[in-house]
Amino acid sequence: MTAAAPPAVEVRALVREFKGGIRAVDGLDLEVRNGEIYGFLGPNGAGKTTVVRILTTLLRPTSGQALVAGHDVVSEGDAVRRSIGVALQEAAIDPLMTGRELLRMQGALHGLRGAEARERAAQLLDRVGLTEAGDRRVGGYSGGMRRRLDLALALVHRPHVLFLDEPTTGLDPTSRAALWREVRALHEDGTTVFLTTQYLEEAEQLADRVGIIARGNLVAEGTPESLKARVGEPTIHIEVADAESTGRARAALAGLGRLEPESASAPTRVALRNGAGKAAIAPVIRALDEHDVVVEFVEVETPTLDDVFVAVTGAHLEGAGAPEGAPA
Repeated sequence: MTAAAPPAVEVRALVREFKGGIRAVDGLDLEVRNGEIYGFLGPNGAGKTTVVRILTTLLRPTSGQALVAGHDVVSEGDAVRRSIGVALQEAAIDPLMTGRELLRMQGALHGLRGAEARERAAQLLDRVGLTEAGDRRVGGYSGGMRRRLDLALALVHRPHVLFLDEPTTGLDPTSRAALWREVRALHEDGTTVFLTTQYLEEAEQLADRVGIIARGNLVAEGTPESLKARVGEPTIHIEVADAESTGRARAALAGLGRLEPESASAPTRVALRNGAGKAAIAPVIRALDEHDVVVEFVEVETPTLDDVFVAVTGAHLEGAGAPEGAPA
């Protein structure tokens, strides 16, 4: 019987202290499953960057254990580095080299030679949409092109785990959408992605599970849907034609969820909490129609990851939501 593969990332009782007794990471436990996209969120100073630096062997832990692809980050650092790809927010790239040259050089560093290195460079340029720009100097690349090249460089050796550090910060909506597509494609290929981001919408769109870190430890973890369910149910807001219809509307909806108290400031508005969210709209409309209630409009308000973030950390994430025009 074949033994089960170890988790992509496994952290137990991890501690990192800095001078002055400051604990940036305080007994952290964390597990990332193989093949998933794990969104890692935290406010400034929460310990997020320190954790990522430890997992990528750039920083030694004070105590505890961290395994990546089954290898200990302290005693098996070389094996960890062979198993991971890392695209940092501020990658050092020689602006005088072309994208193709950089990819070939990266391939050589990982043992690829001659035709194999050239073929891998061509494959990755095509994958990230940079074939036409592959022979141009990187100094002339846009921000979005540089981030896509960062991603290609991190993929040269086909890593088991890919660490992406805020990959779309500062990108325009088109470049952001292109990078999202690449992350989803990697996920479909079975690559494990450890994603740090300041955009809650990005985590919600991409991540299978989300971990929120504050004060050096996880304060919440789960799928985006399960985390939002902890904060509250979706609310269906119904605007009826006139105040006289409100009573009939409330009577019609009484069995479909939990009605919010009436509001004197909005006499034609009825609010119904229902865990089904958008799926409950059709039954709501049917019930109102059966009671001859004329509906002006219906909208569904659902808890967001920002609501979750505020509930567990007491503050909004700096990049709550996504920049204007972000892809849906």
